[in-house]
Amino acid sequence: MRGLTVLYDAECPLCTYVRKWLGRQPQLVPLAFVPAGSVEAATRFPGLDQAATLTEITVVGDGGQVYRGSAAWVVCLWALGEYRPLAHRLSTPAGARLARSAVLRAAKWRESRRQREGWGAGVYRRADGWEYLPDRGWVHRGAGPDCGGGCEVA
Repeated sequence: MRGLTVLYDAECPLCTYVRKWLGRQPQLVPLAFVPAGSVEAATRFPGLDQAATLTEITVVGDGGQVYRGSAAWVVCLWALGEYRPLAHRLSTPAGARLARSAVLRAAKWRESRRQREGWGAGVYRRADGWEYLPDRGWVHRGAGPDCGGGCEVA
């Protein structure tokens, strides 16, 4: 395996924190990061359920392998030089239970934040017409008062 692509929820504070942390670690296998549900994700991985990638971490290997949930976290750790031994321990039956528990706790935290606050207090939400473009950041494609529905605001 020569590379992994991590699809992460760019609107989730926990997901963006973990994405930045992963990016700072020495990598034995290069990790690329793509916002889940983005145009880039849909273009690169048209066979994936894009809605599902927003609810559960998904990692795609350069050979087409797809890892979801706790397996995705374990393969991310496996890609990191310092954490590969931990990834091997988490791939055992006992370790897999621990990894699954951690992923379930993170999902519970995410859902409680989503219900209580909404991501970013309503800023840059896809439902409000915002879209993340890797080369430009967040752009708004919603209807504006002066553009008849075709505006794009960076």
